[in-house]
Amino acid sequence: MKEVLIVVDMQKDFIDGSLGTKEAVSIVDNVKAKIQSYLDAGKKVIFTKDTHPENYLDTYEGKHLPVEHCIKNTPGWEIDANLPTEGEKCFVVEKGTFGYLGWKDLLEEAADYEICGLCTDICVISNALIIRAMYPERDILVDASCCAGVTPQLHEAALKVMASNQITVE
Repeated sequence: MKEVLIVVDMQKDFIDGSLGTKEAVSIVDNVKAKIQSYLDAGKKVIFTKDTHPENYLDTYEGKHLPVEHCIKNTPGWEIDANLPTEGEKCFVVEKGTFGYLGWKDLLEEAADYEICGLCTDICVISNALIIRAMYPERDILVDASCCAGVTPQLHEAALKVMASNQITVE
């Protein structure tokens, strides 16, 4: 267990909504147990929420991924209701694209990080590599059993790329 758990985009649209997959559905219980273990240990849990405007399809990302998803204040934008997100150790940040750029404000005090969530090959890897670049001396762990990609093949490829960037993959 690391000092901070980062839970990437465990939102309805990525689990069983417009971009959902059976692999994403299958990790929800694993992610829930991991979150609970961090909270039980009194450790910080940060959730990211992919957040798009109503005109998503007119954005650069929307033109390249033309599937409406995670539109702010819609049911698909919400973090899965099975996941514990409340409490003084839980924090939620909104991000408008794959990687969140405000990590410095949230992670300065932590020594090591664990990352899980969706999608391994897009937002998980983006955030893991941003954090790796910001904190080259810190240990970063990605739990493969708590991640799912757009496809199983892309999930595996992303895990390999993260490992090659000195991110521990378990």
